[in-house]
Amino acid sequence: MQALSRPLARVAPRSLARAAALSTWSNVPAGPPDPILGVTEAFKADKDPRKINLGVGAYRDENGKPYVLPSVKKAEQILTAAEPDKEYLPITGLPEFTKAAVRLAYGEDSAPLNANSVAVTQSISGTGALRIGGAFLARFYPHAKAIYLPTPSWGNHTPIFRDSGLEVKQYRYYDKKTVGLDFAGLKEDLQKIPEGSIVLLHACAHNPTGVDPTPEQWVEISNIIKEKKLFPFFDMAYQGFASGNTSRDAFAVRHFVKEGHQVALSQSFAKNMGLYGERVGAFSLITADPEEKARVESQLKIVVRPMYSNPPIHGARIASTILNNAELYKEWEQEVKGMANRIISMRDRLYDNLVAQGTPGEWGHIKSQIGMFSFTGLTQQQTKALAEKAHIYMTADGRISMAGLNSHNIDYFSESVSKAVKGLL
Repeated sequence: MQALSRPLARVAPRSLARAAALSTWSNVPAGPPDPILGVTEAFKADKDPRKINLGVGAYRDENGKPYVLPSVKKAEQILTAAEPDKEYLPITGLPEFTKAAVRLAYGEDSAPLNANSVAVTQSISGTGALRIGGAFLARFYPHAKAIYLPTPSWGNHTPIFRDSGLEVKQYRYYDKKTVGLDFAGLKEDLQKIPEGSIVLLHACAHNPTGVDPTPEQWVEISNIIKEKKLFPFFDMAYQGFASGNTSRDAFAVRHFVKEGHQVALSQSFAKNMGLYGERVGAFSLITADPEEKARVESQLKIVVRPMYSNPPIHGARIASTILNNAELYKEWEQEVKGMANRIISMRDRLYDNLVAQGTPGEWGHIKSQIGMFSFTGLTQQQTKALAEKAHIYMTADGRISMAGLNSHNIDYFSESVSKAVKGLL
């Protein structure tokens, strides 16, 4: 037995090696690492007590901790007391939620809304809404199956629309020289886009730059899109979170609808309600009339059904409870305003600190940008130095999450940035 066991022991590794070589998945290449995940991993591995993570796209409170809104806690208490069941939702989601979501987006006085002409489905947050929209447009949009994204745009936009079957192209948006909006380039590119193409627009708090058009510029953009017969697809992930005012942040969407555009709209309640892991969102389309709405919604169901059958229920119930309860809604508006104001205060303090420290360059963009993110204008070499020498982590392009700054770390961050720009770090 011993003589037989030794040869078998020697053969086993070779057999395993052959099996591995013949694996069904042996030709699958390793995918590129996610740049933000890499930032988070480097931050977690750092043991320095001064370390700061400015890569994560989630709100943090004054102590750098995740924040559950009091209105969300109260909504959950109401739901717990009601002892709701855990049955499946309809394919297009919780009706009380979707009705309230489109009311929040388009406004109480929206003509299509009041005419019962807004087709809507609940989605798995904003990402799911974009994916449903992309799939629906790829299947039914009667014109060019190409969508134009601003340069830059949220990193997930390209794979979402590409995997939906749309051709992804770009238009100019951000000016690195001014660290602001390239409005002339934007308008010129929109004029050149082939008639009937789809244009993706960030409704507010552009991700990743934090650079938004002014209301007057939105009016011009609307006019060009109407003249060129382009189709506007809005991504609104930050309503209320950008300026602290839900109506102000919805200006672009509401203006386009008022001007007769049949917009598509993606909504997310991750940021403005802090429902990140609950995955609460909605996708909607403006249609001609209730009959057309019914046909569109029937096809949205056919798109959704093989994707995930129906959406999760708990987060939608939370959002619905807040949006449909006058007292909770008022409280939520104050909370989202408080989150926005804290970020705005960090922008003001960062700007004041950088100027007071004589940091080379113009830093006004820190205050003029809006929302969770800011394109600082820092170079890749400077961001690398900040990570290695100051334990401050951000993406290599200099984008930071303003929510990661607070009164405990803002001075250290400002001082470190100033040193990095001066080459003294």
